[in-house]
Amino acid sequence: MIPIIHSLLDTDLYKFTMWQAMLHRNPEAQAEYQFVCRNAPTFPLSELLLEVNEQLDHLCSLALTEEELTYLGGLRYVKSDFVDFLRIFRFQRRFISARADGEQLIITAAGPQVHVMGFEIYVLAIVNELYFRRFDANAALSEGRKRLQAKIELLRSFGDETARTHPFEFFDFGVRRRYSGAWQAEVVRRLQADAGDHFKGTSNVHLARTLGLVAIGTMAHEYLQSYQALNVRLRDFQKAALEDWVQEYRGDLGIALTDVVGMDAFLADFDLYFAKLFDGLRHDSGDPIEWGEKALAHYDKLRISTHTKRLVFSDGLDLPTALDIYRHFAARTQLGFGIGTNLSNDVGLTPLNIVMKLVRCNGEPVAKLSDSPGKTLCRDETFLAYLRQVFNVKQI
Repeated sequence: MIPIIHSLLDTDLYKFTMWQAMLHRNPEAQAEYQFVCRNAPTFPLSELLLEVNEQLDHLCSLALTEEELTYLGGLRYVKSDFVDFLRIFRFQRRFISARADGEQLIITAAGPQVHVMGFEIYVLAIVNELYFRRFDANAALSEGRKRLQAKIELLRSFGDETARTHPFEFFDFGVRRRYSGAWQAEVVRRLQADAGDHFKGTSNVHLARTLGLVAIGTMAHEYLQSYQALNVRLRDFQKAALEDWVQEYRGDLGIALTDVVGMDAFLADFDLYFAKLFDGLRHDSGDPIEWGEKALAHYDKLRISTHTKRLVFSDGLDLPTALDIYRHFAARTQLGFGIGTNLSNDVGLTPLNIVMKLVRCNGEPVAKLSDSPGKTLCRDETFLAYLRQVFNVKQI
């Protein structure tokens, strides 16, 4: 077996930031995460079962090194007791299982949330790399390098357009659907060397540490979804999650995710208090221009200067799309663009659209009411209907 995960830092920063918040605020929560493939793979993912289990065995043997712990402890928002927790932390194999159901690969992580929430990104990286190992690596890497060069040339030709009110800045969000760990590292190194001031960092904590880049990330859907099953009224779950985040990070990590129950329902909860405390908002579903206009209108309504806030876009972006969005908004607000699959898996092969999402917390269903068709996720139609009713969200 050739290991895929070599370091527990080889994951998104927001896994650690959500992990710390949950450890401090809701350490007793129980959770279940389920792997889902949203598109049709070239061959059945069930064929990967044996190798997936071998990789999970290896993952559960890993621990953070003292050098890695020192790096995490050097991030001002990471607290010393969380570093102490991570020093003794090991993934428990009994909390994660992989099996085949016909052609489907079924992967489930269930147990104490602070023990299972970390599995997600490693599982996605493992499945991706095992899958793409079955294709011609030389052809894929050759095509990937050509496409990467074209991206660099596009950024260079963009040139003087950046002389706007706010600069064009983007970052790598490519861990979860990458072609391979080695390819992601190559892409990030190349962007660091040749993309100039446009490239601002990576969500991959391992690459941020080893390459001296800024680690990027705040929160994901699972953090807010968890509060649907915690000890708060369902109507108040977003406000409770945002409040706990503010208390945990005291001004750091100030980009809020907006699409757990849709942008309109989010803005109804994102009052003057939160709008002043958070630095900005992240888009992850729905039309980006419409979303951004709603965000700026909301700040205007609250009489907050949009130039002091940041809109981060991260929904299936490529560079041309990011540049188009930039041109639309750059004169009015700060911007950031998290580009994932199109950086780390643009090699001429069809990427897998895989996720590993929180489906239950404390024995109760949780849901995401996405602003995009097909991204809503919930296994309980009754709860989904109730959530829509509570937040007055129409079915997409």
